[in-house]
Amino acid sequence: MPTSATPAIERIARVLAGRQLSLNGEGSDPHAASAVDASWQDHVDDAYAILHTLREPDAQMAQAGDVAVWRSMIGAVLERRAD
Repeated sequence: MPTSATPAIERIARVLAGRQLSLNGEGSDPHAASAVDASWQDHVDDAYAILHTLREPDAQMAQAGDVAVWRSMIGAVLERRAD
């Protein structure tokens, strides 16, 4: 199974920064990559909040896969913050 080399929190934070800055989101910058690189860390708390919300799958998600695995995977990311 392919995995990302970029941590989940960073990927989520980058998406949040991109939505705020990019013309493709709510921002005005048509080339926001460098601005996202400079500011994604400002969105880390929001990224953790999103994952904290997703720690329990909804019914549709539970039907699609193993709930224990999902909780374990999300939990692994959330535990990193506690360290």
